[in-house]
Order: sequence, then structure tokens, then C-alpha cells
Amino acid sequence: MLGNIKYWENKALLGHYAIPHFNVWNAEMLMGVIDAAEEAKAPVIISFGTGFVGNTSFEDFSHMMVSMAKKASVPVILHWDHGRSMEIVQNAYNHEMNSVMRDASAFEFEENIKLTKEVVDYFHPLGIPVEAELGHVGNETVYEEALASYQYTNPDQAAEFVQRTGCDSLAVAIGNQHGVYTSEPKLNFEVIEKVRAAVNVPLVLHGASGISDADIKRAISLGIAKINIHTELCLAAMDAIQANTNDSFLEIERKVRSAVKERALEKIELFGTKGRAE
Repeated sequence: MLGNIKYWENKALLGHYAIPHFNVWNAEMLMGVIDAAEEAKAPVIISFGTGFVGNTSFEDFSHMMVSMAKKASVPVILHWDHGRSMEIVQNAYNHEMNSVMRDASAFEFEENIKLTKEVVDYFHPLGIPVEAELGHVGNETVYEEALASYQYTNPDQAAEFVQRTGCDSLAVAIGNQHGVYTSEPKLNFEVIEKVRAAVNVPLVLHGASGISDADIKRAISLGIAKINIHTELCLAAMDAIQANTNDSFLEIERKVRSAVKERALEKIELFGTKGRAE
């Protein structure tokens, strides 16, 4: 069944757990995540983004995402991740995504507000919630290099940003980055605490693949209500492929689906989402 991200993020915030957000861009990832969600009786977010269009045609794959979400026995939210233009998020909506992120975090504060508000003003009358980002989560690079010029979320700007944009959730930059961490993540939990105290919308943690279980639990305890996972699904898939190179392609695909399911189940359990859809 289709889920409402605003409902579930706020429910997670009040219940001190986090809704898992899984980027999926092929059949094995999509089916593995849905398998996990149904087994764990957990609400989940399945998401696509521009970074995957070189592998998969979103306009075609979206039909499978929508079909499986609607047929699922648990709430499944359809989300567009890191939308970097109005045209991109409009295309996502036109292909039935029921949640979007407008990521204008690479711009200065005022421009970020302007571009985010433009999307909020367009989508709110359509009933579509909008996630935004303040600060800038690191891109896929050497982690130490990313930290050297890292743009942490400024808690002093958070209340103004949320009030002026009208965004429904806010992604924070606390030392997290996308992709594989080349050293142990160094997270600034004080940023979460201060932003949580300043705003009344759910907070989002991107780049959570590779962050320790202890740090994930601490982030949730401080107010993170949505957590994004992609790289760990890819790593689980690669492990399954490398361990079964003598199998047929059909068998390898099934084992990839199973490996993705198991990793998604681990995250659902860790985030405290298991059984929340019952």
C-alpha cells in the first residue's frame, strides 16, 4: 500500500525510531527491500535519484516501483532523492512519486531558501511533502578530504530556513557523506541536538551506510526520523555476486535479491522500525 512520508516521519519522531529510506534502481534491489519490509512488517521508503539514470531508465522503472508499492502489504513511500531542479522533481511527480527532496544545499543560504520554497509552493497544493537540506552532506570522495572543507548545518539558520521554505523535513550535515567511508565517520551530534531544538519538522540523516550501529542509535535518540541507505545494499549485492561466480545468472540474481533483503532487514531492525506497520 502507498504510505504518506509526512505521517510516518512524524510518527517515527514521536516514537523515537527512524523510517528507513532505501535507494533502489534495479529489480533485485526493489524486490529485496519490499521482501524485507513485508517480513518485518515495517513502513519503508523506496527512492530513485539522478545518479542512477545511467544504469536504469527511471521513466520505465518507476512503473515497477509504483506497482510493487501499491501491492505491498505494508506502507511504502515513493520518493525522489536529491532533486536538483524543479524539472527533475516535476518529472518524478509525473511518474507517481508521492514525496520529493529538493536539494539546493550547494547554494548559498538565501538561494537555497528561494529554490526550496519554489518547490514547496508548487507541490504542497498537490499534497506532496518536500524534504530539504541545510548545510551540505559530503559527496563520494576521500572522507578526510571531505571533512577538510565540510559544510555543517548551521543550527542558528535552521528555524529561519524551515519557516521561510515551509519544508516538511530537513536533512542535516553532521559529518556524514555519501558512498563508502574511507575512515571512521566523525559525527557532530551537537548539530542534531541544536537543530532539533530549533525546528519542529523531522530530521533526516543521509549517507548512513557505514555509520556504526551505536552512532545510528544515538542519532535517532536525538531526533533523526528518516535514515538513507544505498551503499550498503550495493555492497551486500556485490558480496553475493563474488561468492557465487560459478552459479548461473538466474541463480546469482536470486541471491542478490536475498542479500539485499537481509541487509535491509538489519537496517529495519536497527532503526527500530520492525513491526511498526502492524
